[in-house]
Amino acid sequence: MAITEEERQELVPSGTQPIYKNRAGWAHDRLKRAQLSSSPRRGHWQLTAQGRQYAASNPPPLAPDQIEHLAVGYIDVRLSGLNETSLVLDSIAESPALSVAASPDDRLGQAVSEIRQSVVVELLELLGRVTPSYFETIVLDLLHRMGYGTSRADLQRIGGSGDGGIDGIISLDKLGLEKIYVQAKRWQGTVGRPEVQAFYGALAGQRANKGVFITTSGYTAQAIEFAKSVEKIVLIDGARLSQLMIDHEIGVYARVIKVPKIDSDYFDEDTT
Repeated sequence: MAITEEERQELVPSGTQPIYKNRAGWAHDRLKRAQLSSSPRRGHWQLTAQGRQYAASNPPPLAPDQIEHLAVGYIDVRLSGLNETSLVLDSIAESPALSVAASPDDRLGQAVSEIRQSVVVELLELLGRVTPSYFETIVLDLLHRMGYGTSRADLQRIGGSGDGGIDGIISLDKLGLEKIYVQAKRWQGTVGRPEVQAFYGALAGQRANKGVFITTSGYTAQAIEFAKSVEKIVLIDGARLSQLMIDHEIGVYARVIKVPKIDSDYFDEDTT
């Protein structure tokens, strides 16, 4: 792209990333929303068949109106969480489009929401590529960060062949008298009632009262209805899992941005 060495050193205002990398990343986000690009694996971007056709039909340089259409015309398109599944992040609320008269605070809130949605999708893509055993470890790390278990040693991974449908056990007290059983599965399709019923059966075999079923995909209405009926199973889908990882900074870090505000009390002479 003929980016000079000087341009490579230019950073975004927060100083956390080179400008060219930041802009390339957001350009890729927009192309993915337009179904012109994809991420087949970590660190690799490639045009889709539709993208190659678009490139062939629109030789560079693109006209300003074409660039604007790609930049803002697909913002409301919801990205698929995993490359080859139909999972859609319906649980993520879409932010309304802002008018040109929106305040800077409104635009900042919109930007944070957009960044968060992008991170959710990227997390789901990464979770879809880790090994099953490492996915189970990630889930236990998250549950511990959420406050379950008095120490990380209280969260035990037992997944593998012959695990009886149980991938992890959380001891809620030092004596292990109260436990939560966990099933953590990377899933390509929607999890149905039979899988949740099998987990319920595994809990019954352990005489357990509490269970958490976590997946990278989603659940059918029948699976959700069954979990509610037995009252001892909590279901966490891929979208909620990613949101929890962001909130508790598992595989994610948060940048601190200082937004200046006037301290009106300082200028109130009657209070000094």
